[in-house]
Amino acid sequence: MRHSERLVVVLFDRASLGIMSFAFGVFDLAVHYGAMPELDVRVVAGEPDAVLTGGGLTCDLPYDLAAIEAADLVIVPNWRSVTETPPQPVLESIRTAHARGARIAGLCSGAFVLAAAGLLDDRPATTHWAMASALAQRYPKVRMQESVLFIDDGDVLTSGGGAAGMDLGLHLIRVLRGASVANSLARSMVVPPHRAGGQAQYIESPVPEPDLADPVGEAMSWALTRLDQSLSVDELAGRANMSRRNFDRRFREITGATPANWVTHQRVIRAQQLLEQTELPIDAVARQCGFSSGAALRPHFRRLVGVVPAAYRETFGVKTS
Repeated sequence: MRHSERLVVVLFDRASLGIMSFAFGVFDLAVHYGAMPELDVRVVAGEPDAVLTGGGLTCDLPYDLAAIEAADLVIVPNWRSVTETPPQPVLESIRTAHARGARIAGLCSGAFVLAAAGLLDDRPATTHWAMASALAQRYPKVRMQESVLFIDDGDVLTSGGGAAGMDLGLHLIRVLRGASVANSLARSMVVPPHRAGGQAQYIESPVPEPDLADPVGEAMSWALTRLDQSLSVDELAGRANMSRRNFDRRFREITGATPANWVTHQRVIRAQQLLEQTELPIDAVARQCGFSSGAALRPHFRRLVGVVPAAYRETFGVKTS
């Protein structure tokens, strides 16, 4: 594995097996399906004598805090109370791992643990929408963005509750292994391959594929075949035979994003695929995705993927002998 060899999931006493599955499941299946066969996943007790419970089972947790400090990726899926401070030893271990270069992710109430460790000070973060005000009040240095699915701030990541943790897991696999691997794994899991972090937590339909029976969904499907062309919001609204105002409102209901942002995101996803699967020059890739040049593609690609197109190709592109 290029950037991460050991994943640690940190659990506290009486943690739920169901909650842990959102943190552990995507990566466990990545190993099972061969997407990340060399990944070493370890479940760590965040406090002495912690046990995992669920389905009538009670399981001891096999690893202690030393595993956190040796990890490349640390995931904290939950914390039991928004008013209780996590134990200092686990906070210190998380700080040590972060200082050593590990990525640290807090899912749902796990964001409270990252905040208590000081890792969210003056940084954007999210959590489950029902806990957002409590996190902001208890840790005022956090720059709360409560409406989004997840936030990747480089070395520190946070997500909303439930399935948003799976979205973040697939996003991390996309970062580490590329879009093709993440999409293939998503298909194996029968889940949407990519819900953007900026998508709203509260949406009527997550849209794994555009619904062609819906005029907005038909317009989205039509746009996906024309990413190399100019696509104005007025043109999309006209395709759906709707006013611009009604189209914008319905589009947000379906996707949680604005039409313009959605189109940009789809263009970047297409650029990822071309960078992985072809040897086209970056300027040609950009033009096939609706950007005037590689320079025009670069800031959007870096904002959504985390690296510039050239670096992405170097990591995930086809290798010629």
